[in-house]
Amino acid sequence: MKVTVVGCWGGFPKAGEATSGYLVQEGGFNLLVDCGSGVLSKVQSYINVEDLDAVVISHYHADHIADIGPLQFARLVKSHTGTTLPELPIYGHRFNETEFNRLAYKTFTASKEYNPALPISVGPFKITFLQTKHAVPCYAMRIEGMSHTIGYTADSSFQESFFPFFRGVDLLLCESNLYKGMDGTSVGHMTSDEAGQIARESIVGKLILTHLPHFGEINQLIPEAQEQFNGEVVLAEEGFVWEGE
Repeated sequence: MKVTVVGCWGGFPKAGEATSGYLVQEGGFNLLVDCGSGVLSKVQSYINVEDLDAVVISHYHADHIADIGPLQFARLVKSHTGTTLPELPIYGHRFNETEFNRLAYKTFTASKEYNPALPISVGPFKITFLQTKHAVPCYAMRIEGMSHTIGYTADSSFQESFFPFFRGVDLLLCESNLYKGMDGTSVGHMTSDEAGQIARESIVGKLILTHLPHFGEINQLIPEAQEQFNGEVVLAEEGFVWEGE
């Protein structure tokens, strides 16, 4: 299993970068997890648009879905160059019917519903969902491949239900939009030390702090998380690659 961070900023992209987007690859299958602002531009540094096999969306805030439209048009344009493309499945929940329906575009993308109560199979991956604490319906994911498992919190304030859900994952992509001592309850986001606590209690292999804030000194997030978790902690950045360590 290979995971590439395509974008990692919360809310809006830092200049020249992107918001949430993660490319998960195994056995020749290319899965994009979330498709925020700037992601389509950046993902082309790693694969061709036509080589995407599936997309899965955690929720319908713009910093997680803004580039769905550009992705749809990219596939349309590719079709005009003589490239025959299969319909690209984009998986999302149906708790916002309007946004769910927008995942489909002509014959180029198809909206595929996931029931958060049930796991789904997407290529070589089994994906299980957990509702998070956020302003809109949002789902964390546990993605199991052939030999490794990763976790992705998506957007959420702290909840202890993450502990059993992520237990034993090899890699945890955990949002850290806030610094130690801040209160993310009202905004639906977590702090660095809460991310560390989740990693510790879930006994994860490696912690990547993502959905990063645009304020403060972001390198400070690492030692704050390390106060709770004595495993490896890194800040997400575009192009960071993890390969089934």
